[in-house]
Amino acid sequence: MPPLPCRPLHNLLHFSFLMGGSKHLAVRCSAAAAVPVSPYRLLHLHTRRGLLFQSARSPSSKYRPIYLKSARFFSVSPVMLSKAVHLPKLDDKMIDTERLVKLKLKLEELGIKCGSCQPGQYSHTTCPQCKGGLSEEKSLSLFIREDLQLAMWSCFRAKCGWRGVAKASGEMKAYNPGANQPLQVKEYRKISERDLQLEPLCEELVAYFSERMISAETLRRNAVLQRKYNNQIVIAFTYRRNGALVGCKYRAVSKEFWQERDTEKIFYGLDDIKQANDIIIVEGEMDKLSMEEAGYRNCVSVPDGAPAKISEDIPVEKEDKKFQYMWTCKEYLEKASRIILATDADPPGQALAEEIARRVGKERCWRVKWPEKNSTDVCKDANEVLMYLGPDALRKVIETAELCPIRGLFTFSDFFHEIDAYYHRSCGFELGVPTGWKALDELYNVMPGELTVITGVPNSGKSEWIDALLCNISESHGWKFVLCSMENKVREHARKLLEKHVKKPFFNARYGGSVERMSVEELEQGKKWLNDTFHLIRCEDDCLPSIKWVLTLAKAAVMRYGVRGFVIDPYNELDHQRPANQTETEYVSQMLTMIKRFAQHHSCHVWFVAHPRQLQHWKGGPPNMYDISGSAHFINKCDNGIVIHRNRDENAGPLDRVQVCVRKVRNKVIGNIGEAFLSYNRVTGEFMDIDDKDLENLT
Repeated sequence: MPPLPCRPLHNLLHFSFLMGGSKHLAVRCSAAAAVPVSPYRLLHLHTRRGLLFQSARSPSSKYRPIYLKSARFFSVSPVMLSKAVHLPKLDDKMIDTERLVKLKLKLEELGIKCGSCQPGQYSHTTCPQCKGGLSEEKSLSLFIREDLQLAMWSCFRAKCGWRGVAKASGEMKAYNPGANQPLQVKEYRKISERDLQLEPLCEELVAYFSERMISAETLRRNAVLQRKYNNQIVIAFTYRRNGALVGCKYRAVSKEFWQERDTEKIFYGLDDIKQANDIIIVEGEMDKLSMEEAGYRNCVSVPDGAPAKISEDIPVEKEDKKFQYMWTCKEYLEKASRIILATDADPPGQALAEEIARRVGKERCWRVKWPEKNSTDVCKDANEVLMYLGPDALRKVIETAELCPIRGLFTFSDFFHEIDAYYHRSCGFELGVPTGWKALDELYNVMPGELTVITGVPNSGKSEWIDALLCNISESHGWKFVLCSMENKVREHARKLLEKHVKKPFFNARYGGSVERMSVEELEQGKKWLNDTFHLIRCEDDCLPSIKWVLTLAKAAVMRYGVRGFVIDPYNELDHQRPANQTETEYVSQMLTMIKRFAQHHSCHVWFVAHPRQLQHWKGGPPNMYDISGSAHFINKCDNGIVIHRNRDENAGPLDRVQVCVRKVRNKVIGNIGEAFLSYNRVTGEFMDIDDKDLENLT
């Protein structure tokens, strides 16, 4: 296995952005300061109760600052200004410039980049303590008072909260109630085997380990000892760094655990991974010893077991108390090219593996798969594999460890089952669903998960053709559909669909001629078919729906009703409020990407009707896909592109002839570029194949 590149442990942290509360106080300002535009100033600054930021000069105001109850900010009472306003002299300006330079130098000593910060104005910059987190946002709010006597700052990231004040007179204070507050070095107890009264294992405990397939030599090498505790003898697992005793964990035969208090938490067996390229991490001391019996000394065990579940966020290093043992040896972990996670098979063990992988980098982590212990159970950990299956089986577990999955990163083997099903055509629809018209069998078939864009000049029958296509697929394959057809009234759309299904006119009207109208019984049967086959997306008010809103409802229809086809008719009936800095071409590209992802993820075919732009020089022929209003992305990003065109010239042929121009087919399995002709029945709205003789006369 080729080594993976090392990744520094401290670069793998995540930060939480949960905002915390704060205490608030008022600020006293000097009346001798330069006159502001308004006597009121709201200082948005988080601070602790009891800190008072005030000017070096005494205020002339007779009013004291008052506290304002607020959820987050504090304010300042009106400042009574002196009636005499003195304009600064040239010397005063020079003094102010020097004072500002000194103040900025003080801030830069703390790492605060003042940049173009102007006195009397708030500016935002990167916090030198938290660096703005993973998003590197400019989270530090900086304010320099107009009198240049005081600068105040506060980081509004709740995980940081670093704030402070710098005075021109020289005093400077910084406070950090958050995660990056300087960590106080904890004084750990110094322990020794003599102080703990540790002694070599008795024969009974050696026999106990032997039953668990752990040899006396492995116990000796790992300095496993014993101690008398409460009238019983318990096992003492000694935790060592560079051979020196750092901590001790006790285990009674009844599986009770406890540790020496006030000792540093480190990996059990830490010295064994000091120069290791491959590191195995297990969940318990017994598993560490079992790995050694299988020939793997480059193994360590966590000191505190597994968490109950995976945490939402990874805390910063100084707050990561639960996993502090990882940070104390991060130089060992950074050297390793491969880290094999052999934690327990239960949910807490899997949570532990995930927590470790998130801290060291999933790209160099492997996960083991525990074998079956018997016909019903799976081995829980390394010691069970050693006891029930032997050291060879445990070695095989490590040798067959698999890469830790990374979200969004796959190999083809992850999809072999899907590829096999595709080859054997066991899923259905691998070659697409026929349209129901023989003329289109070689040109266009409907494939689940694809996007078909349909266009044509107005009144060419685009919507009628799609409705007829849906009726054909419903009759032959029982598909269900969701319709977002804003141009149609529901009752009129129902009439068109029912006429195609029943093959009779809805009314006794002029368009029906002498053809018999559908009966009440046929209407009732058709209504049941409508209700079972189609679902509608309708906007209840007079607002235009957004594409996100439409896709959200379409997803609900797929999940709830098993919908396989989705029609958006037409594009210009949607709300297209794109950002001011986004062109229509960029917007269309983003929208079509969203639709294609929806289609692919839900294995649902989407038909999207888009009108062509105004054709001032149109001569009666079918338009091009690049004529669609808005963007060439309609043809570039779709899977299939179709133009529906109806003949309007009696001299060119029958007026009931409809030309279906297949202009794009991305997947050669389901069709090809070409043209087909259908006959349109105006009475029932049906589209029918043309006889070969008539087709020869037409061509």
